[in-house]
Amino acid sequence: MGAHAAVAAELLGDQATVDAVLDDYRTASISEKDRALFALVDRINQAPERVSREDVERGRRAGWSDEALYDAITVCALFRFYNTWIDATGVQDMPAAMYHHTGKRLAADGYAPADG
Repeated sequence: MGAHAAVAAELLGDQATVDAVLDDYRTASISEKDRALFALVDRINQAPERVSREDVERGRRAGWSDEALYDAITVCALFRFYNTWIDATGVQDMPAAMYHHTGKRLAADGYAPADG
């Protein structure tokens, strides 16, 4: 989460909003559209077995496309897997300064290497 939060802060130019969302998206100063997406993500992370058609419909009504909702669901599922793997294999966390550095690099260069 650290590197991705650092990327968000770098791209938004607003660490305070990122911190507020991480603290509690329900009270953060974000759009209702974003709040709806975070509600779906929260449901997936807290109780994936309880995700319902209505949870997805709320995202659609807020203005998210099916593709965006599918991507959000996929990212949550993949990171649940990655985090389980990391925890089970004992991979160590990075220092906070490395997250900041990684966030700057990813914001500037993206997540995929450039062709060529």
